[in-house]
Formats: sequence, structure tokens, C-alpha cells
Amino acid sequence: MDPARLVVQPVVRLKAESLGAPGRAWLKALPDQVAELERRWSIVAEESLAGGTAAFVAAGARTVDGTRVVLKILVPDPDFSHEIATLERAAGHGYVRLLAHDSGSRAMLLEALGPSMDRVGLTPEEQLATLCRLLTQAWDVPRPRTGPMAVAVDKATSLATLVAGLWERLDQPCSAQARDQALRFAERRAAEFSPGHCVLVHGDAAPSNALRVLADRQGAETGFVFVDPDGFVGDPAYDLGVALRDWCAQILSAREPVALTRNYCRLLARDGGLDEQAIWEWGYLERVSTGLYATAMGAHELGRPFLDTAEMLL
Repeated sequence: MDPARLVVQPVVRLKAESLGAPGRAWLKALPDQVAELERRWSIVAEESLAGGTAAFVAAGARTVDGTRVVLKILVPDPDFSHEIATLERAAGHGYVRLLAHDSGSRAMLLEALGPSMDRVGLTPEEQLATLCRLLTQAWDVPRPRTGPMAVAVDKATSLATLVAGLWERLDQPCSAQARDQALRFAERRAAEFSPGHCVLVHGDAAPSNALRVLADRQGAETGFVFVDPDGFVGDPAYDLGVALRDWCAQILSAREPVALTRNYCRLLARDGGLDEQAIWEWGYLERVSTGLYATAMGAHELGRPFLDTAEMLL
């Protein structure tokens, strides 16, 4: 890849730099790593992909026969250690196809895909309905029975710790009422945590992480597949809460933001077949935690709408 075209997106750079010495070393070594993977996998990476938060992605990669593929190299963050394993287990069922990988360098070669769901002209309601169908398919991927990924994750408790800690460290970037609401919902979700009802969740099931396939294929019957899974065994309602978490632009401009968001929540509960209040609570907890996390990483413009909409939904 021409070094001049190797562009690390600003949020990815912030994420890497937030990891300290390992992240800075990753940034420094990235050009050599891309060149090595090009040689090993007989590909040519032509251009970097705009967007993303935790990986360098070369979307313009091609194999020697001209087939389009995607080269992805994750930042050295243990929070993203399950992505490769999740894609391996899925084998293209509801997820992007994993063509090759190197776990040591956290690198993947993936099938090429089209635009994300939020960029193809679908209404929010259409996107939510399609996400539910896609999640139902993704939840069919067998959950691990052994190893670290087999342990069901009490996500609510970890998010409560994050919210409480970051709210103090960042000098209270949202109201105490928003923080307390998020912590109350976290306590409720933790109290209802049931490992036996958990599935292998995507973990970040937003429309921007569902991309259109370039051709009809088995495992992509909705026309979309997921990318960028966090991949852990957890409450399926959590995935629907993440699907509710976004829509900041719509909420900020709504005359009745609570009514609008409640309607989105009802659609998710109906089509996803899970409890509406659980989805609402996960969505609010994710909204506050995402806003705080992005702010702590230095991505203030990304985090602010989540915190502002959390205030509107109290």
C-alpha cells in the first residue's frame, strides 16, 4: 500500500493513543504490518476506509485475481479480543465472512461489503425492523461451551462501574440525574442477569455495523450482515438496547423525544420478541456509557449527542 494513502481515522488514532505505549507502538508499526500482510495474503491494499473506531481498515484491497476484499487490523485493546473468534463461529451466518486471519497481529481478511444500513435510505423504523431480523439470525450462532468466551458476561455491572468512574473522572459531563438513572437501570439489569438465557451477542448492533452484501448469499437473507462484533455471551436484550442507543439526530430534533424513542423501543420489543422495559433500560445505560466513554477517549463531538439525548429522555 502506498504509505501516502495509509490514513488512520481520527477516532481510531484517539483510541490507539488512549491505550498508551502499546497503542503508540501499533500506530508506528502499522505501515510495515500492512506491507507484510499484503505479501502474506497476496493482496494489494489501495485505500483506507473512512469511519471506524477501533481498527485500521483498507476497504480497497484486492487479491491477485482482482477480487475485492477488506483488510482490517485491530488496535491492541483486549476489549476487542473476541471479534475474530466470533466471526469464525458465525461462518458468514448473519456476519461478514472471515477469509483469513492472524490472531497474533489481530489482522483479518474479510469479504467486501456495500454501504451500511444507515446510508441506504431506509427510515429509522425500517432499519430497526431489519436489525431485529438480523439479530435473530445472529443469535442462532452457537455460543461457546468452553474457554474464556463461554462465560456469560454481566454487562450491566461492568457498565455501572464505567459510568460511575468516568462521571467523576471527567468532572461530571452530564447531570447527576442522568448518571443516577443509568446506574438504577444497570442495577435492575444486573439483578435479572440469567446466564442460562444468554446468547452469543454482537455487542454493538447499531445500523452502522450492519453492511449490505454485494450479492445474495446464504447467511445473509436480510441483505445485510454484521461487522465489528464485540462477541460475548450475554443478555440478547442488550443487543436491542444498543440498537435503541443511537438516533441522536432524530431525538435532538423531535418535538416529543421521549415519545419518539419509546416508539422505537416498542418496535424493537415487538420484532425482537423481548421485554420492552429491559430494552429501554439497556438503551439508556448504553447511551450514557457511550457518551462518557467517547468523551474520555477525547472524541467529544462523538460523545456529546449521547449525553445530551440522555438528559432529554429522563
